[in-house]
Amino acid sequence: MTAGMSVEPIVSLRGAAFGYGDNAVVRHVTLDVFPGEVVAILGPNGAGKSTIVKGLLGLSDQLGGEVLLFGTPLDRFGRTGDHARLGYVPQRHTLSGSVRATAEEIVATGRLVRQSWFGRPSAADRQVIARALDIVGLADRAGTDVSTLSGGQQRRVLIARALAAQPDVLLMDEPTAGVDTANQHVLAEVLGRLAAQGVTMLVVTHEMDAFVEVVTRVVVVDRGGVVFDGPRDVFLAREAEVLHEHHNHHHDHELYDSRPSLTGNAEAGPTGRAS
Repeated sequence: MTAGMSVEPIVSLRGAAFGYGDNAVVRHVTLDVFPGEVVAILGPNGAGKSTIVKGLLGLSDQLGGEVLLFGTPLDRFGRTGDHARLGYVPQRHTLSGSVRATAEEIVATGRLVRQSWFGRPSAADRQVIARALDIVGLADRAGTDVSTLSGGQQRRVLIARALAAQPDVLLMDEPTAGVDTANQHVLAEVLGRLAAQGVTMLVVTHEMDAFVEVVTRVVVVDRGGVVFDGPRDVFLAREAEVLHEHHNHHHDHELYDSRPSLTGNAEAGPTGRAS
């Protein structure tokens, strides 16, 4: 833990298990995420890393262990109405298939959790929305139909939508997946700006080359559990050893996950699959 960091973690897992129905995809997960950290959850496809994040959001089932969010047990947290404290950026490659809206309109939906049921967006709400678009570098595209934006730009719209809720932590699922190299660098710059502002992030990825300089800690998930947890520089010094030891084998979970699913869709419930 970094000197001066809050004693209480934002996320605390002790022997946690998550899955779907009676099928545990990940087991015995012990993990703390503290304010200001940028934690990369690294692992191959099918390892179960997305299932951990979806468990925090209630999109996969907690099947064991202890899970605390902001010091509150997960089952109780779901009843507190504090969901806005968790900002979620799903793994979604496009917004254009079913959505016809401007970037600003999409980002505004992220603000709804902070508005009254029947209230109209206030000047303060509009300011937050504009600020979110500015942070991701899309202030000049606010009125643009998202169907005309590139995949990387659409991913930034989803980040801005999460930021509009002013969360205490951002949970991102494969933010650079399916994005070309140039846009990966732009996304890395966005993550860097967020980190510089002290935003806590938990980023699921199968590779972190594009934003490695932003990451403060690396957690490697494989074989349904955590096989490494340490500072970024320690991981980089041992990367070949860690990944060779744990990734060169057959993944039963990957076979389970290979069927078409709604993985990464914000609306996908417990029927989604691990990644």
